[in-house]
Amino acid sequence: VQLQAYGGGSVQVGGSLKLSCAVSGHSFDEYIIGWFRQTPGNEREGVSAISAVDDSTYYAASVKGRFTISIDNAQDTVYLQMNSLKPEDTAVYYCAAAPRIIYSSLGVSSAYDYWGQGTLVTVSS
Repeated sequence: VQLQAYGGGSVQVGGSLKLSCAVSGHSFDEYIIGWFRQTPGNEREGVSAISAVDDSTYYAASVKGRFTISIDNAQDTVYLQMNSLKPEDTAVYYCAAAPRIIYSSLGVSSAYDYWGQGTLVTVSS
């Protein structure tokens, strides 16, 4: 499975960005796709995840109500719409995939098998 994340950039506080994760190399509808972020010196933090099987979703408490994850099965792409961005959202964002994960582990990076390259999001005041 190959994943390619893109859509990062620089935005001011309160602005919006939409990240995309294109998935290829395997049947898309059998996977869970997650978004993680990482800042220098810190571990990867689970942000959101969605199941391509049943569209169930997960959001970290820090982004709930501001970020929305969605899936386009026809395009084999997962999106992360990020609104009301804050400086603390600044990070490198990664997408990842796994064939099966229990709900309690959706935000755990070690539960994912495949990773894309990161895309940098910078939120400035």
